[in-house]
Amino acid sequence: MSLIFDIKRYSINDGPGIRLTIFFKGCPLNCIWCHNPEGISTKREKLYNRQKCINCKSCVAKCPNSALAMEYDDISTDANFCINCGECTEACPTGALGISGEELSAEQIMKEIKKETIVFDQSEGGVTFCGGEPLIHRNMLMELLDRCGELRIHRAVDTCLFASEEVVREVAGNCELILADLKHMDPQKHKEFTGQTNELILSNIRMLAGEGYNFTVRIPLIEGVNADEENIKATAEFLASLPGAEERKVELLPYHNVGIGKHSRLGTKYNPLNIPMNKPSPEKISRCISIFKELEIEATAK
Repeated sequence: MSLIFDIKRYSINDGPGIRLTIFFKGCPLNCIWCHNPEGISTKREKLYNRQKCINCKSCVAKCPNSALAMEYDDISTDANFCINCGECTEACPTGALGISGEELSAEQIMKEIKKETIVFDQSEGGVTFCGGEPLIHRNMLMELLDRCGELRIHRAVDTCLFASEEVVREVAGNCELILADLKHMDPQKHKEFTGQTNELILSNIRMLAGEGYNFTVRIPLIEGVNADEENIKATAEFLASLPGAEERKVELLPYHNVGIGKHSRLGTKYNPLNIPMNKPSPEKISRCISIFKELEIEATAK
């Protein structure tokens, strides 16, 4: 069993064709801009949407541990007593309360995957395992990759590559595509923005290139974080130095702030460093693409 926090159908941005994207819960990074903050923790978490709450107190009455209370027209949760059992969410008539994370077996996940096989065949799509970070669910991920492979379903894994080389090699050898997230080239800035340095990530990218695995580099492009010319040039030079650079593809993912609302529902803080972050202008995106092109690397903006 693994904790899954979302299953997204008809996805068109997580690999070729139309895809089913499986979101595993838990991530070793904690990016200040994360647009899926409900995927960071390895535990089930409660979500609360204040705008949907009608102050009916159904959740308060239902909680078996008396962990909920209505205070100043708002629902508060005492973390010392809440066990995230989900009974309050079932009692809520408006969906103001929810739980992020559901324990699913490989069989249950494969049942959802098999429902989409016609769509995969018609669109040349497949399944993408995402997160959070799927590599921390090694055993479950490998079982799903093997079972999808037996059905000839295209398999992609979207990963930050903050994992041992052994795990990365094992996963890369059992899927058709690795979507490798690359946040920043400077190790200290990488640590500042994500909580971890990037040496292990860069080492795994070198390994993937050196051993000829198929991978696409994905860069969340953020003004104020990594869209500056110095970082983009360093990224392009790094990728150009790797074997197979002439076939390398880079996807630029312009920043958006959808994570703000999700952090609010989790009760966590978005961008705790208060760094000014903005979506890059069309001119900046074009300049970034041209920097990669100068080194004969194909870059596109999603």
